Formats: sequence, C-alpha cells, structure tokens
Amino acid sequence: MGVECRYELAQAAYVKLALHALKHPAAAVNGLLVGRLADPAASPAVVSVADAVPLSHQPHHLPLLPTLELALTLVEDHFQAQGLAVVGYYHANARRDDADLPAVAKRVGDHIFRYFPRAAVLLVAGQREARGGGEGEQSRCRCSAIHQGFIKKLASGWIRWK
Repeated sequence: MGVECRYELAQAAYVKLALHALKHPAAAVNGLLVGRLADPAASPAVVSVADAVPLSHQPHHLPLLPTLELALTLVEDHFQAQGLAVVGYYHANARRDDADLPAVAKRVGDHIFRYFPRAAVLLVAGQREARGGGEGEQSRCRCSAIHQGFIKKLASGWIRWK
C-alpha cells in the first residue's frame, strides 16, 4: 500500500475492544474492526472505524480459514445495510508484556487486506486488569488499550505505523 492513510477509532469501537480484553485478561482475544473509507479524496485518506466485533478469546479458534471466512461473511452481511465493512482486526496477546504481532494476526490481516487494501491491525497490549470491589468498594479496571497499530506495506509486510 503506497497511499498515506489516517485512522479514526470511534469511542464505541474502542470501548468494545478494551472491554473484551479486560473480560479475558489471561487469554488472547481478537475481533474485527468495522467501518468505512470516510473521505477517499482527502489527503491522507481517512478510514473511520465505527465498531468492533469480538470474535474469540482463545488463540486457537481463528487460524482456521473456514471459521474466519464465516465470521467475515456474517459481520459483512450484518453491517452492510449501514454502509459499513470490515476494515481491520484487533488482537490482544495472552501475556501482558508481549508486544509482538503474532503470526495469526498477520494472517487474518492479510486476508482482510485482500478485500480492503487500507486494512489495519491493532494490537491491544499493556496492563489488562479488572478487579471487582467488595461491598462498599469501587470496582477498578485498567486497560492501556491500543499499544501498536500495524499497516500493510507490500514490500515489507505488516509494519508499525507512527
């Protein structure tokens, strides 16, 4: 992809992916990002991410291509009436200190990239911790949600964007 692009993440999408990661702090979680190319004529082009769709919270559920294709088809069909499409993928590693994009996230990103050449992969990382308070105590939750964003460069694969 040689075209410059800017990504806008709606609050609803951010909250969903952060809560998904918080709900399963010891597991890898992943999901799809749904949105649209907001202004293709702008320089840089703007991809607006309107929503996030949690898919799973175990690392071995998504590498199977038929399962992924079914999820993509169902999500596309559901959001099509709103003019939205799958524009990316998010992933949180099971280990909090793991800031590397795993191979499964790259493969899913590659699959989405075939249909949406401005696809992004978001890596949710950092402290994922949720504690419920006892009676009379406030519950606390922390999530440093988006740690890294990745875009596809044809020559060099998935690279961190700045």
